[in-house]
Amino acid sequence: MKTIIRFFSSLKLAIVLLILLVAASILGTLIPQGREAADYAARYGRLAEPMVKLRLTDLFRSVWFLGLMALFGLNIAVCTATRLGAKLRRAFRPKVESDPKSLAAGKISARLRIDRSAAEAKETAIRTLRASRYKVRIAEEPETEGRSGTEGVGADARQAGGRIRIHLLGRKGTAGIFGADFVHLGLLVIIAGGLVTAAGGFRTDLGLNAGKTLDVPRAGFALRLDKFTTETYADGSVKDWKSTLTVVEDGKDVRTVVIEVNHPLVHRGYSFYQSAWGLDWDNPDLTFWIERKDAPGTGRTSKIRVGEKTAFPEEGTKERRAGQGEGGGKKTAADQKEKETGMEWTVRRFFPDFVIGDDNRPGTRSGQPNNPAALIEGWRGRRKVIEGWIFAAYPQVNRLRGEEAADWTIELRDADAPQYSVIQAARDPGVPLIWIGCLLVMAGLFLAFYWPAREIRMTLEETEGPAAGSAGSGGKGRKRGSGRMEITAGGTASKSRDRFASEFARVTAALKE
Repeated sequence: MKTIIRFFSSLKLAIVLLILLVAASILGTLIPQGREAADYAARYGRLAEPMVKLRLTDLFRSVWFLGLMALFGLNIAVCTATRLGAKLRRAFRPKVESDPKSLAAGKISARLRIDRSAAEAKETAIRTLRASRYKVRIAEEPETEGRSGTEGVGADARQAGGRIRIHLLGRKGTAGIFGADFVHLGLLVIIAGGLVTAAGGFRTDLGLNAGKTLDVPRAGFALRLDKFTTETYADGSVKDWKSTLTVVEDGKDVRTVVIEVNHPLVHRGYSFYQSAWGLDWDNPDLTFWIERKDAPGTGRTSKIRVGEKTAFPEEGTKERRAGQGEGGGKKTAADQKEKETGMEWTVRRFFPDFVIGDDNRPGTRSGQPNNPAALIEGWRGRRKVIEGWIFAAYPQVNRLRGEEAADWTIELRDADAPQYSVIQAARDPGVPLIWIGCLLVMAGLFLAFYWPAREIRMTLEETEGPAAGSAGSGGKGRKRGSGRMEITAGGTASKSRDRFASEFARVTAALKE
């Protein structure tokens, strides 16, 4: 058991874990996180597959990274627990008895004699220590009785060789003893917060068009985009994006908030950030020029959306295949009805940057309108009579098929996509713990560096007649003097030892006044 505790409390283990965590964090920063597999394949090639398997693409939620974090937390916890007991005893049950020889051998020490009684010397020492804001405990044992009493913190008096001996312990800044422990506790809380977020948190992007409502994953409510605006400077560069969002619960509008970059909407533990924007090429406004070749001057501009139909009136045009129905025969009632109905046009597919892929299928090279192309169809009633791809930039390559393909001129004049807002929805249940942990770390650093623990120990002994006395550092520089009480003092400080040495000198000098 001791071997296990020694291993998990090892400083070497802490250093190794820190190096691994730092290296992993650097990888997580250099490698984009949470992208699609195709993005990694395009960027890293053959390395993409092992990267995905090792969870380097979602590193901060991977089992091995969370395992390192948990192991580091265990190391901190064991290290703190093994040292905390001694610190608690030192803070709340300190040993106040001191050996005068040990005190005198310290780096910061003094020995002097004063011509006062034991009671007067005790009161002078207590008053001097308290004047410097030291907390003191005293215990006095009369020479003829075994009774003892206490006052303050840390003193003991006993009878030694028939003479009075009083031990005093003055302390201040005791909380500074626990500075490192507060830092360790804060780190543990931060690690716990990270693990809670990894287990119960999530981040996802919501693409919203104006008027569109989407359910927020795991939230139990929906989000609607009422308005999206892009603000620009005078030179045309983007100044800000703003989205007017409405929270919808059980079909009712709960609240409406305008969010922008760095000003999120927070609702029921979920935060919604203005992340990005884009062009919705799935629902573009397409402008076509449509004209019958046998009826010049009857052409018109039509706006058609993908999946929608628009009618094209043919009043005043020449009789289609006059006196004939389909196949050259007489016109049937169905032909006449279709003629009266006119042509209906619909767009089946659209690509802003048309390209034929490796699989010989049409697609888009990018999200920019570099080569807009639309697959358009013409219908008469239930019959499709025209079909083909129309290119805005290259009308000469337009290819129409169908029985009426030769009768029509069709051009794609414009393609305009509405903007949509990308809202990042995030839930970080561990954030409160992380903030608490940060506060604990800051408190621990303050205690460790600006609230150092200081102790002054004194032993007061009754002497017989005049004797030599001294004051200074390490018991050196003694001066001859007379007195009935000999005081041996020693001090320690965790920080600012030079400043403490000056304070110690003032305290010991005040004892002789």
